[in-house]
Formats: sequence, C-alpha cells, structure tokens
Amino acid sequence: MQISDLPYPDPGVPDARSGPRFLWWLGRGQLGGQAKSLCWGLLHFGGVAGLPYTVGLGIDAVVNRDGSRLLWVGGLIALLGVAISVGDAMLHRTAVTNWITAAARVQQLLARKTAELGSALTQRVAAGEVVAVSTGDVEKIGWFVEAVSRFLAAALTLVIGCVVLLFYAPTIGVVVAVGMPVLALAVLPLLPRATRRADIQREKAGKATELASDTVAGLRVLRGIGGEELFLGRYREASQQVREAAVHSARMWALISAIQVLLPGALLVTVVWYGSALVLDGRLDVGELVAAFSAVATMLYPLRHFEEIAMAYSFSRPSAKRAARVLSLTRTGAQAEAGAEPEATAEPVVATEAVRAPASGGDLYDPETGLLVPAGRFTAVVCGDPDLAGRLAERLGGHPMDAAAGPSVLLGGVALDELALGTARELVLVQDKDPVLLSGTLRELFDVPASGAVVPSAALAAAQCADVLDALLQSAPDGVDDPMDARITERGRSLSGGQRQRLALARSLVTDPEVLVLDEPTSAVDSHTEARIAEGISALRSGRTTVVLASSPLLLDRADRVVLIHEGKAAASGTHRELLHGDPRYRAVVTRETEEEQRTAEEQRLPRLESVLTEIEESA
Repeated sequence: MQISDLPYPDPGVPDARSGPRFLWWLGRGQLGGQAKSLCWGLLHFGGVAGLPYTVGLGIDAVVNRDGSRLLWVGGLIALLGVAISVGDAMLHRTAVTNWITAAARVQQLLARKTAELGSALTQRVAAGEVVAVSTGDVEKIGWFVEAVSRFLAAALTLVIGCVVLLFYAPTIGVVVAVGMPVLALAVLPLLPRATRRADIQREKAGKATELASDTVAGLRVLRGIGGEELFLGRYREASQQVREAAVHSARMWALISAIQVLLPGALLVTVVWYGSALVLDGRLDVGELVAAFSAVATMLYPLRHFEEIAMAYSFSRPSAKRAARVLSLTRTGAQAEAGAEPEATAEPVVATEAVRAPASGGDLYDPETGLLVPAGRFTAVVCGDPDLAGRLAERLGGHPMDAAAGPSVLLGGVALDELALGTARELVLVQDKDPVLLSGTLRELFDVPASGAVVPSAALAAAQCADVLDALLQSAPDGVDDPMDARITERGRSLSGGQRQRLALARSLVTDPEVLVLDEPTSAVDSHTEARIAEGISALRSGRTTVVLASSPLLLDRADRVVLIHEGKAAASGTHRELLHGDPRYRAVVTRETEEEQRTAEEQRLPRLESVLTEIEESA
C-alpha cells in the first residue's frame, strides 16, 4: 500500500468489539506494509549489530599484522554502513507509510459512520469525544501500527545477536544471553500502572475536549446570559486536571526510561569486568572482548524499541477503545455504551439484494406509536414532549436513537431499516431542530442531491428567505450582485437563528424527497412569517408526503390532517379545528392551557349553552 493509493476504495468492516481487537484488525489489514517495514528494519538493525564483530575482526587483523584481512574487514564495514543507511531510510519510509495508512483508514471509517448515523451520532456520543477520536486518537492508533514492525525487527535482531555472540565468544556470550531478556522484561511489572495512569490522562483529556467543544458551540448563548466566565473557569479547572494527570503519567514513564538506562549500564559494567578477567586469564582475546563490549552497546539501541512499543500500546489502547465504541454504533441503536464492549462486530446495516425500495406513493406508518401518514398529504404531529418529538422524527427517518425503539417504520409496507442507507435517505429526509449550515456560498448550500423538480428560488420563496438574501448581499464584498454567490460563514454564525432556520428549510425543500419530515421548522420565526411559511410549504409540497412535528396553531391549521401523540401513542386525529374543540388533551398542548384553565372555560361555556338551549325551546 502506497500513500498515493489513499483513500481506500473501501476501508472494510472493522472488528469493533474492543480496542485490542480493533488494533489487531488494523494490523492484519496491512500485512504487506508491515512485512516491508520488518525486512528493512532487519537490514538496519542487523547492520548496526554486525559492526562490533567486524571491528573485532579488524583489531585481530592489526594484532596479527594481517594486511589483506584488514582490507577485507574495511570493505565489510563499508558494506555494513551502506546497509545501515539504506535500511534506516527505508524503515522510516515504510513505517510512516504504515502509520499514515492506518490513520487514513480509521478516518475513513469514522467518516463513513458519521454519514451513516447523521445527527444521531452526537445524540449517542458527545461531540467532544467524536472530535477527540477523529484527531488525537487517530494519531495514537497510527503510532502503534507504525511501531509494531520496528519492535519485531528489534526483537529478532536481539535474538540473533545473542546467538551469534554465543558462538563468537561463548564464555562472555552466556552473560549477555542471560542479561538481555532481563533487560527486556524488567519494566513489565511497571507497565500496568503506567497504562492506568495513561488511561486516566486520556479520560480527563477527553472530558476537557468535550467541555471545550460544548462551550464553543454555545458561546453566543453563554455571553447572552453572562455564563461565559463560569464555563471558562470550568475549562481551566479541567485543563489543570489534565496537566496533573499528564505529569503523573510522565513520572511513571520517566521511571521506566531510567530503568532502561540503569540496567543496560549495569550489564555493560558486568561485561567489561568479567571480560577483563577472562583476558587476563588468557581465555578471551582482546578483539573478542572489544567485539563483545561493542555488541552489547549496540544491542541497547534496538532494546529501546521495547519501551516504545509499550508506550505506543498503552496510549493507543484507550484511543482504540473509543474509536471502536463509535464504530460499533448502528442505525438501529448503540451497541456499545460507555465502559461496555459491543457484543459483535459493528458491520454497517446494509440492505440485501431481496429488499427493494417501495413503490412511490406509499403511506408512512410507525408501528411503535401507531402514527399513519397518508401518502401525498400534509400531516402535522403534535407531541406534548419535545424529546418525544425528536425521537419520533429519528424513527420516521429510519434511524432511531436507541436500540429499544421498537419495530422499524414502514414506507409502502417496506421497513426502512432493511433498506440501504442511501435509498432510505433518498425516500425520507428528516430535518431536525438544529440543522447545520456549512460555510460556503448560498449556491453551494443548495448543491445537494435532489429530484430537480424544485428550484432554489421556489424553495427560498416558500421558506420566506427574501430578507435573508438581502442580508447576505449587503454583507457580500463588492462585485457580488447575485445573492446565490454570497458566502455563509461557518455554521451561519453571521445570521440570526430564524434566518438560519429558514435557509435550512429551503435546502430541505429543494431536495424534494418522497417524504419530508420537519421537526419544529419555524420555532425561531415570528408569527406572521410562520403563517406565510406554512402556506409556502403546503403549496410547494402539494401532492407530496410531508410530516411536520409542531405545536404552533398557524402550522397546524394549514395541515390536511393532525395527529395527537399522547403518552407515546397516536391518541386522536382530525383537522386542527376539530381537535381543538373536541379533544381537551390536544387543546392543552396547543393552547398551553392548564387543567384549571380548561375547567374554568368549560364552566363559562355551560351557562351560555344552557341559555341558547332555553331560547331554542321557547321559540319552538
């Protein structure tokens, strides 16, 4: 795999049952790149490990005054130098390729999952956690994938080096062969504690990122209510906790690093002391002692990669766990909750070949609530609970927010959950309460998949966006005469809440889906504008299925049919005026009347009704 081949045509289906399983899946998917990196690493480390022996041979040649042998040793040293240089360069190249490839694969998987879940993603996972996974965690996961091949090359080099030294100088090779495993495994007892401290640091950093993300997102509101300093103070406190946790974690890693310096130094002292005694006894040549000492010194270089792989795994494991938690989410529910591992691989919910899209003109039916939306009609849904309305909107779109949401919504008798995600979204479009406007021109905003039956000008007119166009044109730089070429700032921050809401509504109208679900589309506009928007939606969507979840009388009065959802079930249906006069529960939600106010109104109406009846009887 080359970097130029990225992105992947298909990043694959990850094993998201746990963090370690996800890391294993990533590494298994890059066996070719890992093999290349391993080979170049063996060449590099092998060249480094071979230098001491050639130096020892050179010393023996000098002692024995063997010029031809010395010349041969010089050529061998030059060859090893080339091997070290080429191996190091290619090892770095292939290892970094593995890192970028793994990071790119994770980024693609996260992007695919974001597109699959849509707005439901941030309702299941905090936005700050999603940001942390897609930025810092991706780098740490890539670091571990990169470090694996270097570690394997270093481990094989140490084993080969010890074996060679046993044959080259058996008397001192035994000391090195026993000491090297001790050095490699000495820090293992400290790794669990270091891992726990790293986990705590990552957890606190994730919470600080979530707090920062939420604070930035609500900065305008916080400034309006004077809560900016309060949240800034909370973030300062959270960041200080992250700093303290990072220092606490760094102390443990510093101790591990110190041990990695102290013990090898002790081994070198032992080799020199014992080797010198062997030389004095005549059991070891000077060249062999120099070679043994140099071999131990050079083997300390690959030994450092044992510490690196331990650090990489400790830091990447919690990152992989968070990534696996996000990737395990499905359209029909969150399989993995905080602290729990998903029970199965998070395979995307895709349609089988047997499930076809329903024929045009089918009714929309929700078995959970009993809500029936006739095809081609403008249906309004009234829920007393705003959260229930949001969950119902998600259900009608085919991707409910929780696994216990009940059976799938049916469109024309076909379950939306069984359709391919792209097909389901072409049929049913859901606009939630807080639609997002991306930065760019207004023309780019309306460059969305659409049937082509509704032009942007008609949608803008139906959504009453004339003043929005004027505002964009006034703020546009000189030379921009067409409001469609005016730019919208990030998330439409330069516009008011009502203006953003109307632009989002116009964008939804342009797509012209078979079923359009709008959740409180006019909550941020005044009553006069709301009445005109209701007329515009009714006219533009004539003959198309439209569902509006709202409690505004102005919208409800324009609907062909109104359904009341009471205690999670469809309790009544009819026109707005029929339900207003005939159903106290509906009247309580729409008019905001309390039970006491309704009782008073009934008491006031009864005398008038009795008077009318008396007049009728007298006239008869």
